[in-house]
Amino acid sequence: MIVIFSQGKIIVTQHEVVIRIDGNCRIMMQAQVDELTLIGGANVITAVGSGLNWSVKLDSEEQLQQIASEIGIAITQY
Repeated sequence: MIVIFSQGKIIVTQHEVVIRIDGNCRIMMQAQVDELTLIGGANVITAVGSGLNWSVKLDSEEQLQQIASEIGIAITQY
């Protein structure tokens, strides 16, 4: 599944998430599903793991819901 957001694309499979940020620098971030936390309200995906630490703010809760549905992770509300 591909989710388009204002900063680029999020490619989602059952096992991993890849985020590609548009622009000249062409940033790509990847994480296994086990390393992800989905934060509702703020609409943020965070990845924390062995040598891995990043977060991305999405445009809407709808996008977060789509990703949660695809990877089977509950959204945490803070």
